[in-house]
Amino acid sequence: MDKNLHIAFIGGGNMASALGAGMAGKICPPENFHAIDINTAAHTAWIERGATAATAPDERLARCNVWFYAVKPQFMRDAVAASRPWLREGTLVISVAAGIRGDVLAGWLGEGGAPWPKLVRCMPNTPALVGEGMTGILALSGVTAEERQLAESMLRSVGKVVWVKDDAAIDAVTALSGSGPAYVFRFIEALIEGGQSVGLDAAQARELALGTLSGAVRLAQESEDPPAVLRERVTSRGGTTAAALGVFEEGDFMGLVSRAMQAAAQRSRELAEEFGKA
Repeated sequence: MDKNLHIAFIGGGNMASALGAGMAGKICPPENFHAIDINTAAHTAWIERGATAATAPDERLARCNVWFYAVKPQFMRDAVAASRPWLREGTLVISVAAGIRGDVLAGWLGEGGAPWPKLVRCMPNTPALVGEGMTGILALSGVTAEERQLAESMLRSVGKVVWVKDDAAIDAVTALSGSGPAYVFRFIEALIEGGQSVGLDAAQARELALGTLSGAVRLAQESEDPPAVLRERVTSRGGTTAAALGVFEEGDFMGLVSRAMQAAAQRSRELAEEFGKA
């Protein structure tokens, strides 16, 4: 834990709060955090943790070594403009916003035509709220090895981290792990409804669905075999599982998932065009 490290969150909502909770006491003391959010209701969790909070940027930003931008993409440019006066040489900036390319954000932060060099772009997901997040992360060339390690350690406080090489890969991360929890939640909904359709009550269906997914994921994590082999072991020729999987295949389940992810990645690119113009 670095007592000299001070971290600001520009945007203090659920994702920012999850990151702050994961880092507090591990990366730096909780009182070394400062959150900025126009919504005062978002301040409560920060203040209870020992951090400070404000509705607008002020001189306290200048004392922070690391800035996290955790605002929606449509508000990012305004957030940068409001906070830019307190940016100091050497500040490490980390963006959690979908769709805003690293080079564009670096341009907004820079001055005199020179882009801000110390910029990391990342895409965490909502399981970070329970310490099980999955984050894709990209660093611009001006970020040192030590700063990369710091960024990684901060994001590992709420889960796992995968480094990627460019913004296109961040779009792919968005489509897989960023949006992925929603796909899983939708599948859970389908399992629960399906369980009720074959005779279970709602509570039974929910417990069985959640337990089955949790167990299957753990088995996939701990097994040396790929998911396809694990699936085959559950599937007896002419059996119940084969009958169910046959319905999935008739509906082109694999193709449907692929098309859904392509739509998510495309929307990430569209956000870059819509809100991330230089």
